[in-house]
Amino acid sequence: MTRLFLVRHGETVDNVNRIMQGQTQGELTDNGRRQALEVMRRMENLKVDAFVSSDLKRSVDTCTIIARPHGMEIKTTKLLRERDWGGFTGRFIPDLKDEPWPDDVETLDALLSRARAFIAFVKSEYPDRTVVAVGHGIINKAIQAVHYGKEMRDVARMDNAEVRCLML
Repeated sequence: MTRLFLVRHGETVDNVNRIMQGQTQGELTDNGRRQALEVMRRMENLKVDAFVSSDLKRSVDTCTIIARPHGMEIKTTKLLRERDWGGFTGRFIPDLKDEPWPDDVETLDALLSRARAFIAFVKSEYPDRTVVAVGHGIINKAIQAVHYGKEMRDVARMDNAEVRCLML
């Protein structure tokens, strides 16, 4: 079995300001870098075969910190990108509560399809290995929903720099 450590990126400026980041690059805060360092310390003695990250800056920066003691390259993939929030991107999250969803928001089916594709990618590229993958809150939730056969609403939200282990 492949052991997948699924990590959410560290805290970003937009997280603090409650801005819908979606597929924007994002910038870690000092706290976000500290969170990534804490994950690095917890994983520095773990035998890791591969580091995979969303290609968005906030995840790459988090993964780079976590991977530092291992001296390994990071493979990036668009499969781990956050949900595309379309017209909601860049907006103050509390203002979106009662607004109708724009037509350009990535559908749940498309999101779950990406999650399935990511799981298939990890299983085929890293069979029986240990993989650390840094993604985002909603895509990580979708990956867990697919893996466990649950509805998205039944998967607990991941905090910044939280780590969950899945056996694929």
